[in-house]
Amino acid sequence: MVNHTPSTKTISLENYGIKGANIHYQMTPDQLHKETIDKGQGVEASSGALAVNTGEFTGRSPMDRFIVKDNITEDKIWWGNINIPFDSDKFDKLYNKITNYLSNKEIYARDCYACADPNYRTNIRVINEYPWSNLFAYNMFLRPTEEELKDFSPEWTVINAPGFMADAEIDGTRQHNFAILNFTKKTAIVGGTGYTGEIKKGIFSALNFELPVFKNTLPMHCSANVGKDGDTAIFFGLSGTGKTTLSTDANRSLIGDDEHGWTSENTVFNFEGGCYAKVINLSEEQEPEIFGAIKKGAILENVIMDDKGNVDFADTSITQNTRVSYPIYHIENIKTPSIGENPKNIFFLTADAFGVLPPISKLTPAQAAYHFISGYTAKVAGTEAGVVEPQPSFSACFGAPFMPLHPTEYADMLSKKMKEAGVNVWLVNTGWTGGPYGVGTRMKLKYTRAMINAALNGDLGLYDYDHYHIHSVFGVAQPRKCPGVPTEVLSPRTTWNDDEAYYKMAFKLANAFRDNFKKFESYASEEIRRGGPQRYAF
Repeated sequence: MVNHTPSTKTISLENYGIKGANIHYQMTPDQLHKETIDKGQGVEASSGALAVNTGEFTGRSPMDRFIVKDNITEDKIWWGNINIPFDSDKFDKLYNKITNYLSNKEIYARDCYACADPNYRTNIRVINEYPWSNLFAYNMFLRPTEEELKDFSPEWTVINAPGFMADAEIDGTRQHNFAILNFTKKTAIVGGTGYTGEIKKGIFSALNFELPVFKNTLPMHCSANVGKDGDTAIFFGLSGTGKTTLSTDANRSLIGDDEHGWTSENTVFNFEGGCYAKVINLSEEQEPEIFGAIKKGAILENVIMDDKGNVDFADTSITQNTRVSYPIYHIENIKTPSIGENPKNIFFLTADAFGVLPPISKLTPAQAAYHFISGYTAKVAGTEAGVVEPQPSFSACFGAPFMPLHPTEYADMLSKKMKEAGVNVWLVNTGWTGGPYGVGTRMKLKYTRAMINAALNGDLGLYDYDHYHIHSVFGVAQPRKCPGVPTEVLSPRTTWNDDEAYYKMAFKLANAFRDNFKKFESYASEEIRRGGPQRYAF
């Protein structure tokens, strides 16, 4: 239900240590939009969307994300440079500092929840320093009705103060910005950064721990949609691989675009109430649903506009990570509630800048587990300082920065569920064809859509020699034919027109896979280890 009426309920935040604040509770999107503009913190684009600049940080800061090490987390978290431990006493002192900072200020509070399936619902209270951060929370979390607000009891709390700067030497942080999870106190504190993604990723990191540990549910960094016959498709992929684009399909109902749970009852539910999409090079022709969702109520981040408020989506002078957040109801064709049943197909999306992986291939269960643990995509020149040629990028489970447990724990759950449900798993290369980045070209979106539709419709044939060719380096099965796609496009080697150069690059990528997987080998079964590339370069 969409609720645009201001709540009549009022709340106090004194129990959080926030005293004397002027609290704006449960403001409507229109009110928050106006409040942001009135405060000079944003402007209105020609589409009606609110445009803001997130300041120093235009993306997440992975090295400044911490988890409090305590009795709940000590023996369960996969500690390291992804899940960085934080002292409980230091958390308490920093918490007191941030709540003291927010005291006597004008602040914005919102009650909302995550997990569309009522059996897994997690109530959240978000407390923001800025109105546009609170609008982001409205868009991205699920929205309770006025009736549900009456007896609302938050399970998790997010306290977000972009203007508060930590003192690293005293507070135990790495620098002035931080995002810290405390599972005992069920509290996330975010300070020193205006990047809104830290708000949602804090809660989803919490769910990525609680759902598998306490509720036998697999959390997934993926998008999902459902066909007219009720068949659910799941799309895993890192940023820039097409996860949001490919799941937003006029012929299928969107369940969600980023975070889902797969339950023991074999249902798939959305964590979120909105979408947070990259808008680099966005066009109405290529992505009409996302383009149309950018209207009043949406928030554009770090985009460049002309004097009339028209956005230049190709301009990345602030960041490559330009984004929009909007409530899911801005998309016309959505599943309500955001729950699907009977998963039939899983797609692992990768933007292979080396141009050697097939545009689509079918995976065995062992290969699926291997590629899930690997979480491969590639960085291309210009996306990060110092990147001048394609570089392999691996993020376990296609979302390592948000996964508190060891990746093999999620992979084991996925393998088990895939086998039980009889799911088809596909590796889809949305990256380069005809050569690596700088030589070849990006795979045409219309071809990728055609391949995914063929997989969904069962048009790629049986897993046999007549219908598939086994890739000589990676061992995956690439289809020989696909409706709507030229046959030569299906074979990456054919598109190169240079076998020696192709195999040299293929072995280079295969070796990168093997090097990355070394840290998982002692945890993975022999079956999973054999799911990777088997041929070695001489």
